[in-house]
Amino acid sequence: MDRPLNNTWGVILAAGSGSRLTDASGGVRKQYLEYKGAPLFWHSARTFSRVAGVKGLVFVFPEEDVKQMEKRLRLFFKGEELGVRWKICAGGARRQDSVHCGLKELPRDCQAVLVHDSARPFVSATLITSLLDALNDGARGVIPAVAVTDTIKRVEGDVVVETPDRSQLRGVQTPQAFEVPLLMEAHERATAEGWEVTDDASMVERIASVTVVPGEQANVKITNPEDLQRLEEAKVTVPCVGWGYDVHKFGGEGDRPLVLGGVPIAGPLTIVAHSDGDVLLHALADAVLGTFGGGDIGTHFPDNDPAFAGADSSVLLKETLLMAQKAGARIVHADLTVITQVPRLAPHAKQIAKNLCRLLGLQSHQVNFKATTEEKLGFTGAKKGIKAVATVTALREL
Repeated sequence: MDRPLNNTWGVILAAGSGSRLTDASGGVRKQYLEYKGAPLFWHSARTFSRVAGVKGLVFVFPEEDVKQMEKRLRLFFKGEELGVRWKICAGGARRQDSVHCGLKELPRDCQAVLVHDSARPFVSATLITSLLDALNDGARGVIPAVAVTDTIKRVEGDVVVETPDRSQLRGVQTPQAFEVPLLMEAHERATAEGWEVTDDASMVERIASVTVVPGEQANVKITNPEDLQRLEEAKVTVPCVGWGYDVHKFGGEGDRPLVLGGVPIAGPLTIVAHSDGDVLLHALADAVLGTFGGGDIGTHFPDNDPAFAGADSSVLLKETLLMAQKAGARIVHADLTVITQVPRLAPHAKQIAKNLCRLLGLQSHQVNFKATTEEKLGFTGAKKGIKAVATVTALREL
């Protein structure tokens, strides 16, 4: 066979009954168990798609699930294009029957095949690449294996009859890689001669040599109820930062009175705004939304919606804080700056900072407020308007 092998497909076996896990998984077959928001078989598909040379995948499901799973796969590929061709077929009564069904779906020009159990969702692209490298170096069949660390006994009934030398023993994993014609020949002979095997290498060994490459300890198979713990995601608390910016121009008689951080600022200055025009709380609300990817206040509270005409910005901020809470974002710090030439905000700074703490439910050391000018530059320097920026830090469990 010509090398290198540039047209390799994977056969992902998801046709088993998973009887040993039925009770522990609430009746869900293990290939359909969710891990990080996707079923186990899809994790294998993702990994295979990242390997150069893998052009397509054949998914093998229980016959009664094929129609439903075809619809589901179409949705998966629509939402996350893996860049490979794919087919689906029904499996058989035994594992070897399911593999044989999958092999029949391979395109005629397919040179090599990787047979993989979907119950091994932790396989790495590095391991798959090592299998294909061995095939390209001339091997006809390649399997990953790990050293056996326990002492193995061969028993008859309750009596030990032999202790094999464990230095010569290996625990075999999937995927297993083969030249397509070789594996097809092995399966055809197995059918004709009634071979009963537990993996594809057991067939191929009878007609050709099989090469071993190092497997991975992490490439475990979900088999027993205790293995389900491996699918439980450890939650990690991570910091999330949101940044907000807002600007309003000064108005004239009849416009909104100046309010900053929920504190009325006495004087002649007014603000042109649809809501109450609190530039500081608007920037703060946008920053809160930023901590969990919540968009911006213009989306949630449009300035062309009569419902928000003259709206109290502290109420709008409260709504964004509730959104953050529902998203699992706990606000822990805020740093805010107002940029304006007028009015002088030093006399109001303590009251603004205190009200910000109240609105956010934070202590004084968690909220920092300051004001500055732009040295008479720009529109704020020309006393045409006012702007504010805010940075908010939150903690989220992911």
